[in-house]
Amino acid sequence: MTRNALILIAACGSIALLLGALAFQHMGGMAPCTMCIWQRWPHAAAIAIAALALVVPGRILPLAGAVAALSTAAIGVYHTGVERGWWSGPSACSSGPVEGVSAQDLMAQIMAAPLARCDEVPWEMLGLSMASWNALASLALASIWMLAAARSTRRKGPGRVR
Repeated sequence: MTRNALILIAACGSIALLLGALAFQHMGGMAPCTMCIWQRWPHAAAIAIAALALVVPGRILPLAGAVAALSTAAIGVYHTGVERGWWSGPSACSSGPVEGVSAQDLMAQIMAAPLARCDEVPWEMLGLSMASWNALASLALASIWMLAAARSTRRKGPGRVR
């Protein structure tokens, strides 16, 4: 498979994951939490990188695409850990003990809180949350980006790599 075909596959993967997230949000009525939004940005970056990589030769852009995919995978793993209670998440979207806060301040915090919490699993399939599925799919996309980077090396003459 060619470098550009691999880049297109990786870009389509990020597009599909973003469209899936937006469908859950807008058609399924599932508001995204803060960390869900964080996971979307590297996919958007990967799509932009793919557009450039299709016209600019070399390995740098495919490697940047792999970094974007690995970034969203890492956020997905972190988010999964927060959902499963393995570690604490950001205080802005996770529950925690309420101590030393006046009723007025507590009400202000409640009113400013996001609609969805990062430490709850709103949907899962085969025992994995959306964050977990994003992490797995993004690791697969990172490997496709790495293959594209490997295919970016052209041979010039017998045995020589340019």
